[in-house]
Amino acid sequence: MALILDNISKITPLTDSEKEFILSKTEIKEFKAKTMLHSAGEICKHSYFVNSGIVRSFNINDQIVEHVLHFACEGWWIGDMYSLLSQKPGNLFIEVLEDAEVVLLSKENQDILYREIPKLERFFRILMEKSLVAHQERLMDNLSLSAEERFEKFCNRYPSLIQNVPQKQIASYIGVTPEFFSKMKSRLLRK
Repeated sequence: MALILDNISKITPLTDSEKEFILSKTEIKEFKAKTMLHSAGEICKHSYFVNSGIVRSFNINDQIVEHVLHFACEGWWIGDMYSLLSQKPGNLFIEVLEDAEVVLLSKENQDILYREIPKLERFFRILMEKSLVAHQERLMDNLSLSAEERFEKFCNRYPSLIQNVPQKQIASYIGVTPEFFSKMKSRLLRK
């Protein structure tokens, strides 16, 4: 559990009693690859913090095409934030890609932590701000960069994922078909 406490402590210092209280409000679980943590149409009840492994969030459109929204590896948070915050059914699936140890923080316990340790509201606000900035940057990249430039940014941002995530999911993340991605990657390797 040290990893989640370190993650929080990078933004806001914690006392030993606060650390204990946080740990009392979280749950650690191990999941095998291909486990669904959340499905579209459900109300999201947890935020997930990845201790180890890889998790992704994605949507499936009407043509049954997956669109990867986010990857989370060690030390990253993931969830269906629309559903978690609104407590309405979400439109994301959250799947374990590689066997993972995940810390679960329920919405109810997060609210308790806010009341009991008010500085955690600051931590989660900063986390949301960083997430908003990253999503805005990704949207702008998708509008203005070529597929090769988006792939290069992906490689720089997620170097550990290149070897551990299926190519079709990387293709989905950068917004191209698997076939186009394969040809583009071959072209880049020849350069």
